[in-house]
Amino acid sequence: MTRIAEDCRFTTHDGESLYYRRWPATSKNRRGAVLLFHRGHEHSGRIAHLVDELDLPDFDFYAWDARGHGRSPGLRGDSPSIAHSVRDIETFVEHLCETWRLTEPDIAVVAQSVGAVLVSTWVHDYAPRIRCQVLASPAFKVKLYLPFARLGLKLWRALRGNFFVNSYVKSKFLTHDPARQASFDFDPLVTRAISVNILLGLYEAGERVVADADAITVPTQVLISGDDWVVHHWPQHAFFTRLGTEVKEKHVFKGFYHDTLGEMERGDVVGKARDFILRCFDAPLDRPDLREEHRRGHTFEEAKNLTVALPPLSPRGLYWSAYRFGVKLAGGLSDGVALGHRTGFDSGSTLDYVYRNTPGGAGPIGRLVDRIYLNAIGWRGIRQRKIHVEELLRDALARLKAEGREARLVDIAAGHGRYVLDVVEREPRPDAVLLRDFSELNVREGQTRIEERGLADIARFEKGDAFDRESLAAITPRPTLGVVSGLYELFPDNDQVAASLAGLHDAIDEGGYLVYTGQPWHPQLEMIARALTSHREGQPWIMRRRTQAEMDQLVRDAGFEKITERIDEWGIFSVSLARRVS
Repeated sequence: MTRIAEDCRFTTHDGESLYYRRWPATSKNRRGAVLLFHRGHEHSGRIAHLVDELDLPDFDFYAWDARGHGRSPGLRGDSPSIAHSVRDIETFVEHLCETWRLTEPDIAVVAQSVGAVLVSTWVHDYAPRIRCQVLASPAFKVKLYLPFARLGLKLWRALRGNFFVNSYVKSKFLTHDPARQASFDFDPLVTRAISVNILLGLYEAGERVVADADAITVPTQVLISGDDWVVHHWPQHAFFTRLGTEVKEKHVFKGFYHDTLGEMERGDVVGKARDFILRCFDAPLDRPDLREEHRRGHTFEEAKNLTVALPPLSPRGLYWSAYRFGVKLAGGLSDGVALGHRTGFDSGSTLDYVYRNTPGGAGPIGRLVDRIYLNAIGWRGIRQRKIHVEELLRDALARLKAEGREARLVDIAAGHGRYVLDVVEREPRPDAVLLRDFSELNVREGQTRIEERGLADIARFEKGDAFDRESLAAITPRPTLGVVSGLYELFPDNDQVAASLAGLHDAIDEGGYLVYTGQPWHPQLEMIARALTSHREGQPWIMRRRTQAEMDQLVRDAGFEKITERIDEWGIFSVSLARRVS
């Protein structure tokens, strides 16, 4: 190594102090930064050789030890969840930008194996505007070899909880390089075990990202080892084919083992990565225009297909007919299902019931059915979204207080207003709260809750159209904090959303804040479309997903700069905080 690493640390969102290395640029004119992410079981020292081999003197280099690895704390080979580790990346990048004066477009990422899965999940879920990513041997699907091994791990975890399994991988199956083999065998910081939670979470994240790779618009290079004993090839090829960026390239290296970036003859690999990074930095930062995705694109086609009626006697037609019949029967037992039938499963009343999360129904069986209903993954995501909305509202209120500004909050589609009122009752409290909704029922219920909580001195509820730009712009006094939660996900048309966001930009004071939600992914879209009804006169509840990149672009075009984001562990619902700019 000719560059000398600096030892550094950053604090994660949950207070852990993770270790990373920094190699400053050796030239006077820094162009950007390259972030290196190691494979599973390893640490930043195992990928440090790339700092010199990539030969990019105009770039800083940074490489972390993921939690549970190397010099970072945590149980070896473990993390609270894959989503936790992905958020660690987001926090890491926020720290680098703040501490070392970087911006996202200054950043290129090089990641291998498990690190490549974490990075691609981060790019999918958080839509960072980084310059490019290089993914080597992404571990979208690990080879377990034993029949039904994954099912067995799930069953055993259900019986005994989280546990650890030792890697079967020997160094001679990672690389042909004898020096790399020896260093792997005798490195005391290499972690041999991995928790079953992380191993199974890796599968789930890999499947989701490969299935929805269209959502990734960051320029991407995929490097594949031809004789990989550790991970399967076909998900890597499928991921590349589905990528939503036109700036992409794939290279397969015959005879290479899993450690693509540490193989004996890696000069060609490293050279291709270097050339790709330089080409991306030489070109202007460009991303696809996603504002017309409601008229074309993969989420448009997905939603369009859900509107097509199934042949009644086809296997799928019979299945969904039976499912609808089951939901109808459940409505006679479960209070929540019955409410969904009456008001729509996407109504403010249903959401308020889901937030309460208290099962009710006809006797013990009805309550059991209601508990199963409330535990559906979509409703769990909704409740986590509420937690994230409240967290970012408190963040924005604290920022306004620190800036010495009045906190005047408006929610333009508040439903019954539960999540806002829960925030208002805690410190820091806003100076004024205006809740709006288009439904007379929601306005009445929301005003009742304001009075029941004794908040009428600072809060009021009124009827308002969240898509009427002029109505939003006329809100007085001008809010310094706006929130729109769970609304845009119900309406596929980007023109409507753009008009609403423009109205919020007109309404909110310069430098004020906006909390907005998105739904970049949902595993139950077909069930919802085939079996549940919306508030629109009993019509099927058909949703068009917006990728995080699409949602962020609409917000950015309206004049807001995204600051931070939260997303649930399943990648379903995101909540973001943005600031109004000129």
